[in-house]
Amino acid sequence: MTSYSAPGFLVPDDLENSLVPAGDDAGRVAPFSHSRPRPEAGEGVVYRDPAMLAVVQRAQRIARSDASVLVHGESGTGKEVIARYIHRNSGRAGGPFVAVNCAAIPEQLLESELFGHERGAFSGALGQRIGKLEAAQNGTILLDEISEMDRRLQAKLLRALQEREIDRIGGRAPVRLNVRIIATTNKDLEQEVARQTFREDLYFRLNVVAIHLPGLRDRPEDIPALAEHFIEKYRWENGRTLRQLSAAALAALMAHDWPGNVRELENTIHRSLVLTTESVIGVKDLEIGPPSNYLPRLETEGDGPRPEGADHGLWPESADYASAFIGRPLHLVERDAIIGTLRLTGGNRTRTASMLGLSIRALRNKISLYSAQGINVPASGAARTASPGVAAARITGARTP
Repeated sequence: MTSYSAPGFLVPDDLENSLVPAGDDAGRVAPFSHSRPRPEAGEGVVYRDPAMLAVVQRAQRIARSDASVLVHGESGTGKEVIARYIHRNSGRAGGPFVAVNCAAIPEQLLESELFGHERGAFSGALGQRIGKLEAAQNGTILLDEISEMDRRLQAKLLRALQEREIDRIGGRAPVRLNVRIIATTNKDLEQEVARQTFREDLYFRLNVVAIHLPGLRDRPEDIPALAEHFIEKYRWENGRTLRQLSAAALAALMAHDWPGNVRELENTIHRSLVLTTESVIGVKDLEIGPPSNYLPRLETEGDGPRPEGADHGLWPESADYASAFIGRPLHLVERDAIIGTLRLTGGNRTRTASMLGLSIRALRNKISLYSAQGINVPASGAARTASPGVAAARITGARTP
């Protein structure tokens, strides 16, 4: 695996050598070094994939200018992180970096938040307030989710960008601006322009230079490096002893689609560190993938706890988990997930659909298809049959230690 580095970027270069090659720990990722310093907030970005290398190289070239930048990509891909990187590597690095989430501030308040107001400008304006644009003087302002801004306010922002000055609400004289603008969006602004929800002239003013951030699924080599980084980060924040990541867990991370991108991966690692009681983070601690990873367990008398579905042979233990789906056609993985969950619920269609995130109609269509193919589908309401030697089984929500 090739790793790349750039000024201000965190790249765990020793990740390739972190697999323990032999002995009882074969196939596990080695524990991370206790000697590493505690990571500082905003210290940098983790990346290894060539797709992100191209993004970083473009950001490096952009940083040297004062051109407005439009960063677009799916939610959770790290648009603000790239914006901060551009600022840190620009001639404005000594100035402030001010971030404004346009989607989180009500329309009635966003104008005052951006442009500021004078005392008595409106009811409740008890004193002068400096807006975010003015607060970013000689620095950079990030307009996050710019597509959510009201068109009326877009017109006022456009004038500020063109004239390099703003008018505070209730102000008598304009205030000169020396600010670099970086805007982010998770929408296609060209489509928003066509729908007339976003001003075309503002789009062209912001889109001097564009950066597209690929989804995590499109930069898979970043996943191991990010996982290590987040383990290191959250072991400090939670005061936990250092955890290892099993090879099967890493394979599951690599195979996951990550619709929530880096933010979802971060939450997954954080959750696994909180929940696991072992020194190794396994597949089931991640709570991703097939439902058997995190469904309630089947307690049995005599044989000890067993994971639900184990008696059907559908989902293997974590050591063999990766081979259960990697390289298999998706429609077969989906079929096994549906039939396995039907068995777990005793054929309950409603509960199965809820667990898998399907509509009842979609589930019934899948069941009809499988039945037509001659596949044995559990009947609705069918009683579950305990495996040999299992007595008095019951479902419980407790996790197996």
